[in-house]
Amino acid sequence: MQLGIIGMPLVGKTTIFELLTESREHLNQAKSNMAMARIPDERIDFLSDMYHPRKTTYAQMEIVDIPGLVPGADKGSAVFLESVRRADALLHVVRAFEDESVPSYNNEINPIADIETVKYELLLADLDLVEKRIERIQASKKKNDLQDELELLQRLQDSLTNEVPLSSMTFSDKEEIMMSSFQFLTLKPVLICLNVSENDLVNQDDKKWEEIAAYAEASHYPIVRVSASIEREIAELEGEEKDVFLDEMGITESGLVKIARSMYQRLNLISFFTVGEDEVRAWTIEGGTAARKAAGKIHSDIERGFIRAEVVEYENLKRLGSMPAVKENGLFRLEGKEYVVKDGDIVHFRFNV
Repeated sequence: MQLGIIGMPLVGKTTIFELLTESREHLNQAKSNMAMARIPDERIDFLSDMYHPRKTTYAQMEIVDIPGLVPGADKGSAVFLESVRRADALLHVVRAFEDESVPSYNNEINPIADIETVKYELLLADLDLVEKRIERIQASKKKNDLQDELELLQRLQDSLTNEVPLSSMTFSDKEEIMMSSFQFLTLKPVLICLNVSENDLVNQDDKKWEEIAAYAEASHYPIVRVSASIEREIAELEGEEKDVFLDEMGITESGLVKIARSMYQRLNLISFFTVGEDEVRAWTIEGGTAARKAAGKIHSDIERGFIRAEVVEYENLKRLGSMPAVKENGLFRLEGKEYVVKDGDIVHFRFNV
């Protein structure tokens, strides 16, 4: 799963990338930079403290810092669009902070205008793709065999011409199959990351953000507020020192945690856990995945030889404090291959090959 970080120049996009991926290297601003990000999860922290494993493995996601979009720069736009096309989802970082030491693009701070600019670039790219395909079908000798696709493309064309992203439309299963090869950009899940000042994050004035929130909701874009400057300070602290800082700032959780959780929700992803002295590990699957298929995430042999899943809910283990206590309270379950794994399930798979 690849998350592309997009935005206009000078919005704090690369800072968010560095914080998410814990990168310390000098990045090339003219090309896409890629690194793996550990997804913060307090449940893994708790389980690791309980089991003291030799290895603790968090869920991970591939993050790509895509060069800032400069409208009208043909070469830059081509790099931007190609990088976006490869991403599974997009984190759109939008500047909402004033800082005289950091120049602003076009000498203004206008979050809605920035969102619109990027959205318009993606709409144009999709429209160009649709119109070229329509032209090829209409010139084809097999035009009569492609009427269903042509009708779909014309509907997409109408939507894009009216500046409506394809993500706002509904499609039949057949239509989704026809669209799967196009890699449309406005179909990709988008999360808006509003990069605000330290003062705006700590002293939240919801009225200040009402217009942006209303716009994001109308566009079906979830939105999280993050202060990259505060996140950089948090990243330099550890343990009790970090907890004290968060408490003094009145922050209940890191913005990076908010981003990870919101992105998982946007992509319909969940985590289940395996625990033991060797390793405590988070495994990422799509919501609605059956136990047997989830077992295959660990190893194909486990999926092939699946017998049953031993399941404990994380919240029950946390509340009762130990696995024996969970079993004594009748909260240790045996589930079959069709059981739908839930977010936070602690699972041990029995198998035979």
